[in-house]
Amino acid sequence: MFGISEIGVLLIVVVVVLGAKKLPELVRGAGKAARILKSETKALKDGDDTRPPQAAPDSRVIRGTTVDQHDGP
Repeated sequence: MFGISEIGVLLIVVVVVLGAKKLPELVRGAGKAARILKSETKALKDGDDTRPPQAAPDSRVIRGTTVDQHDGP
């Protein structure tokens, strides 16, 4: 897709457009975003394995209705 020369030209254009002072800040922000994405992905992956077990089919379920205090008898 892109060769080394195209990537080099692209980097030079980015440095000229953004300036040398903004580039480290931009790279730092991209690295921080990548770390956050990686940790969130790992947390989601680990969270799937640690789900609580499902209730046994013979467990009792109590069903009822919610009553508001303002409802009359």
